[in-house]
Amino acid sequence: MSTPFLAGLAIAAAALAGKYGIQAWQSFKARPPKPRLRKFYDGGFQPKMTRREAALILGIRENAGAEKVKEAHRRVMVANHPDAGGSHYLASKINEAKDVMLGKTKDGGSAF
Repeated sequence: MSTPFLAGLAIAAAALAGKYGIQAWQSFKARPPKPRLRKFYDGGFQPKMTRREAALILGIRENAGAEKVKEAHRRVMVANHPDAGGSHYLASKINEAKDVMLGKTKDGGSAF
């Protein structure tokens, strides 16, 4: 006589566990996604800028084309221009990064 009672109790417990499991899953799916935080490059500048460092400064790939380099330079310079409250040092590093990515050297060209 107690066997059907225990079987019913086990079925009721399984049903309640299933109900709460489904509710927990639905609330887990409905929660807003966490924003992915962008990891910035840790460390200072190297003594002589490399293509890798220039690409990291501009936020582009090392093998990006000239148009991508110019677009990225403009975007980064707008945010860090000295006339808009940015640092002169950072602006010079951004310009140096553009020159490195475009293959221009400081030694070549005119003095003006």
